[in-house]
Amino acid sequence: MDWKTDWGLRGRMAFTMFLLFALYVVFVGALTVYFGDFLFPLVMLGGFSVAQYFFSDKLALRSMGAREVDPDEYPDLHRRVERLSQQADLPKPTVAVANTQVPNAFATGRNKKNATVAVTTGLLESLDEDELDGVLAHELAHVKNRDVMVMTIASFLSTIAFFIVRWGWLLGGDNRQGAPVIVAILVSLVVWVVSFLLIRALSRYREYSADRGAALITGKPGALASALMTIDGRMDKVPKEDLREEAEMNAFFIIPIKAGFVGKVASTHPSTERRIEKLRDLEKEMETA
Repeated sequence: MDWKTDWGLRGRMAFTMFLLFALYVVFVGALTVYFGDFLFPLVMLGGFSVAQYFFSDKLALRSMGAREVDPDEYPDLHRRVERLSQQADLPKPTVAVANTQVPNAFATGRNKKNATVAVTTGLLESLDEDELDGVLAHELAHVKNRDVMVMTIASFLSTIAFFIVRWGWLLGGDNRQGAPVIVAILVSLVVWVVSFLLIRALSRYREYSADRGAALITGKPGALASALMTIDGRMDKVPKEDLREEAEMNAFFIIPIKAGFVGKVASTHPSTERRIEKLRDLEKEMETA
């Protein structure tokens, strides 16, 4: 496999991490004003960050109702992941399955050696062999590109900031009235909006990069394009209640769920049509190479 580093993605991830670090500094400063103590918000955010780093994969799987499965339960799935991992020059990730009819997949984990690729039963029932390989290769490309952790950190900061915006007035004790609480909530609102926009911008680009990576791993861009069409079509047949339950994982899914807050305000993914168009162009390039 002639894997080429996507410097556009690397640059965007580095810029995003720089901005997130700046946001952390501002956020800690605002919470210091709010709580009247520098150490408490620093320890609180530091503790949450460490927990997020080491347990983000477990939290993501739990939020989706996914569980790790062994080769005896899903032998074909394990064989595919192992073969594609070898083609991608990656350690074989943990394999997980979520029992839901929503056809989707996602990758999680803090690095290549601690990665998990998860699929839903709805996805396994919807795709043929080549299409499934394309989706699994897409998720492995996310792992190889190391973009999963950046997205996890961005999502974490956004979640904490939104929590302060919504419930901060209940947590300040004697500081519930006056300027400190207003300053903290306003700064948290800015942090939430900025981190949300960062997630949106980075996520859209990283999907294109993972699509290209999947095409390199499998050598079949058309298979992934076909899988995207199949998944997008199946989404319309899933009950809206089920879609809303899963919408919080939108930034990590291979196809976004067009329901809930994120789906209505801003998509974390390029349009399926645009992704398929790029894959078809890549297919023509590979045929003529």
